[in-house]
Amino acid sequence: MRTAIYPGTFDPLTNGHMSLIRRSCQVFDRIIVAVADNTPKRPLFSHEERVAMAREALKGETQVEVAPFSGLTVEYAASRGACALLRGLRAASDFEYEFQLALMNRRLQRHIQTVFLMTDYQWLFISSTIVKSAASHGADITGLVPENVRQALEQKYREGGVRQGTPCLAAPFGGFRVD
Repeated sequence: MRTAIYPGTFDPLTNGHMSLIRRSCQVFDRIIVAVADNTPKRPLFSHEERVAMAREALKGETQVEVAPFSGLTVEYAASRGACALLRGLRAASDFEYEFQLALMNRRLQRHIQTVFLMTDYQWLFISSTIVKSAASHGADITGLVPENVRQALEQKYREGGVRQGTPCLAAPFGGFRVD
């Protein structure tokens, strides 16, 4: 069985991530969506919240497992018997960092390959940061993230649960629209 690890912070999981996960199921037998705990970023959602949101969004995907992890990604991949690390690329600017990371991972675990998948064109402009920024201003992010993630973002900002990692540090002046 060919297992790939798709690591990330997933703060939050977007439809760009979902697309990449679903497409990778055509290449690998099993995908482990590995939600990172130790990150230099300051996530809006706790590690537990990010894992729970990803599990809910991916519950119908039989080839996909969502798992929390900490430590070096490539070491986690080795411990799970993975043959590959899955990475998404949106633009050429992503490649330089990802290339360096892939080379370091290859140095640490020679038997684990890094596989790059290009993001579908419809998701090129999407990032978790951009989605959080839009949501923090009360913008409609329907269709950019799974529905459970949209609801969690709106609730988080409505309750004022804002951390430093959020591009906008306050709720919008007019508050949130209630439909």
